[in-house]
Amino acid sequence: MTRLSLAGLLVAILPGPIGAAQTPATHAQIDSSWLSADTATKTATFALTSGLTQLNGGLNFNGFNDGKLTLNVPVGWNVVIRFTNKDPNLPHSAEVVDTTKPMPAGPVDPPAFPRAMTVKLMTGLASGDSDTIRFVASKPGSYMIFCGVPGHGLAGMWIRLNVSPAEKRPRLTANDH
Repeated sequence: MTRLSLAGLLVAILPGPIGAAQTPATHAQIDSSWLSADTATKTATFALTSGLTQLNGGLNFNGFNDGKLTLNVPVGWNVVIRFTNKDPNLPHSAEVVDTTKPMPAGPVDPPAFPRAMTVKLMTGLASGDSDTIRFVASKPGSYMIFCGVPGHGLAGMWIRLNVSPAEKRPRLTANDH
């Protein structure tokens, strides 16, 4: 008769090493390929993907919703957002808006920075479509990158943009609030 220790039994039934942190399926991870920085031209290039996962019924950016991902950029930097809609079911758009209470139900006119929005804000871009947003992060503050399709932002489809003179280079941070 073979005796199996409790640790041996756990190894046999649990995926991954014992003590390894198990990441819940609903918590996205930051992919380092999403953000690049050119310090010579002071340009941050961010790959923004709507519907990357099925989190929140596809109403997410890069697998994050409700402001749980923050793009931090130094004030005065050029920001290039390469937006792609990967959601197979719904159209989406993106717009940088001031953080407001209550949250807007649809597009905000004007955006927080000139040209800080995709085309088709109200109707959204279809699955597989893309657009590039280019603007200068000219004023410090806390903003939202928000889906302008009516109801999507209210349903949690937004992440944060923090423009700060304290930042030395662009970075992405995940947070739970």
